[in-house]
Amino acid sequence: MSSPRSSSVLDWPAAKSSRAGRPVASAAERRRTRFRRKLKENVTAYGLLCAALVVFALFSWYPIVRGVLLSFQQVDFVNPPTWVGFDNFTRLFEDPLFGVAWRNTLLFTGLALVFGFVVPFLTAVLLNELRHAKAFFRLAVYLPVMLPPVVTALMWKWFYDPGAGLFNSALGAVGLPGGQWLDSSDTSMLSLVFVSTWANMGSTTLIYLAALGTIPGELYEAAELDGAGMWKRLIHVTLPQTRFVLLVLLLLQVVATMQVFTEPYVMTGGGPDDSTVTVLLLLYRYAFVYNDFGSASALSLLLFVALGVFSALYVRLTRKADQS
Repeated sequence: MSSPRSSSVLDWPAAKSSRAGRPVASAAERRRTRFRRKLKENVTAYGLLCAALVVFALFSWYPIVRGVLLSFQQVDFVNPPTWVGFDNFTRLFEDPLFGVAWRNTLLFTGLALVFGFVVPFLTAVLLNELRHAKAFFRLAVYLPVMLPPVVTALMWKWFYDPGAGLFNSALGAVGLPGGQWLDSSDTSMLSLVFVSTWANMGSTTLIYLAALGTIPGELYEAAELDGAGMWKRLIHVTLPQTRFVLLVLLLLQVVATMQVFTEPYVMTGGGPDDSTVTVLLLLYRYAFVYNDFGSASALSLLLFVALGVFSALYVRLTRKADQS
C-alpha cells in the first residue's frame, strides 16, 4: 500500500499537464468569443448598411432612373405610356418659354450670387467683430430660416403690395412715391432675389461664422500690429483662410438658386409678362397644368445635366487653382 506522499508524487506529471492545458483552453475560448463578437458586430453593421442602401435606392436612385425613362415617353398617368424617343426634347426646344425660362433662371442665379453670396459673408464678418450681444444677433439673423418658405413668400408678397403694402406705406409716410414691385417686369426678378436672400442667408451666415472661428487669432493680432484696418484684415487674412468654405458654398448656392421655384410660384406665378418664369416653374406647368409628364421629365433631365456639367467643371477648375 502506497503512502499518500508517493501517490501525489506519481500523479504530479498528470496534474502539471492539466494545469498547463487550462490556459490553452481559455485562450482558444477567448479567441472564439472574440470572433463571435466581431461577427455579430459586422453582421449588425452590414445589416444596417443594406437597409440604408435599400431605402436610398428606393427613394433616390429609382426616381432618377424612372425620370430618365419618362423623358423618352409620352406619359399622362391615364393612358399607357408610349415610347416617343426625343420628341419631348424637340417639343421643349420649340416652346418659346423654354429659352425665356432659362434666361430668367440664369438672371436670378446671377443676382442671387451678387446679394445672397456677398451679403451673408459680410454679415458674418460684422457679427464676428462684435464684442457684445453676439448670441442675440446670430439668432436674429437665423430666425428667417425657421419660417416655412411659403409663409415667407406670402409675407413678402404683402410687403410688396402696391396698395396697402408695408414698403409703399413706408415710402408714402416720408413723401416718396411707391413702386410696382411685383407688377413690373423691371423690378419683379430683383424683388424675388431680395426675398430669397433674406430667407436663406441665416444658415449661410452661421457657416461663415463657424469658418471665421477657425482662423487663428494670432493672424489678426499680427495684422493689427502691422497697422492693418478691418478692410485689410478682410482681404489679407479672412478671405485666404476661408477660401475653401467660400468655394464650396458658391457651388451649393449656384445649384440651389438654379432650382428656384417657391418665390415665383407663390408671389408672381411667372408674371408679369413671363419675366419670372423659371425652369422649375415651367416644369411644374408641363406636369400639372398641361398634364405632359414626359416633357416635364425631359426638362428635369436637361436641368440635371446642366447642373452636373457645371459642378464637374467647377470642381475641376478649383482643383487646378489649388494645385497651381
